[in-house]
Amino acid sequence: MGPTASGKSALSLSLASRFPLEIVNADSVQLYRGLEIGSAKPTLWERQQVPHHLLDVTTPDRPYSADLYREAAWAVMEGCWQRGKIPLFVGGSGLYLRAVAQGLVLIPPMDPAIRQALREEGAVLGWPVLHQRLQQVDPELAARLSPADGQRISQGLAVQCVTGRPLSQWQREQPPPPAFSILKLARLWPRELLYARIDLRFEQMLAQGLLAEVRALWETYDPELPVMKAVGYRQLFLYLRGQVSLAEAVELAKRESRRYAKRQMTWLRKEADLHWLPPEGDQEAVALIDAFLKKN
Repeated sequence: MGPTASGKSALSLSLASRFPLEIVNADSVQLYRGLEIGSAKPTLWERQQVPHHLLDVTTPDRPYSADLYREAAWAVMEGCWQRGKIPLFVGGSGLYLRAVAQGLVLIPPMDPAIRQALREEGAVLGWPVLHQRLQQVDPELAARLSPADGQRISQGLAVQCVTGRPLSQWQREQPPPPAFSILKLARLWPRELLYARIDLRFEQMLAQGLLAEVRALWETYDPELPVMKAVGYRQLFLYLRGQVSLAEAVELAKRESRRYAKRQMTWLRKEADLHWLPPEGDQEAVALIDAFLKKN
């Protein structure tokens, strides 16, 4: 794991040359065909060096979800184990990785209007009032939540409203993930060095033809599709619409990439049992994996 431009792909290829590993994509944008350069998708040559999984599994007009990813990833893991290989997940989409490791609660889609109405009600009445309401319909969930946790309180009330069943009941019925041991590694860079790498990589993407890639997507798909709002793509669409100059779009993309990296780091700091690797920590990663495989 690690923030964008932290060198995850390069490290994964190095590790796969030393251990019986197969790489499993854990980047939500790399799941989509046609988003090659802007997602930093592994090249054809890189894919020929070691098997890669869960790349190019869908198109922009067929959105993927963490739930679909979880099911596909579990199938890939089973195939790896049958071949005597170890799956190495590589990417910065924390929710997708967490879905694989912990599973997800399967509930019907929620009506956004209901969630919005609950948020507005919470803002007016105060979340403790809605927390009391949740205690009446889902006391088990309410006991686990702070009266100020508006996001989860509104989710619990919305699930009860739409399905007629408490969210805690949905959670109890969630099948557990397969039993497996996990080693978590993440590359840690000093902030200024990481930001410089982000800026440089975006310049390299432009040199590789990113604008032409974005233009082809613009001509083929609705720019309002969810994946089209990925960092880098969204800003260049502004240029194609004539809303900003190319230079402005590039600076916006770099800025949003840095902000995205910051959000990724915030997520990673909450990960339990995570081993942080220094920028030149390849040998440290090798030692950790060697010990992990011997133990497991």
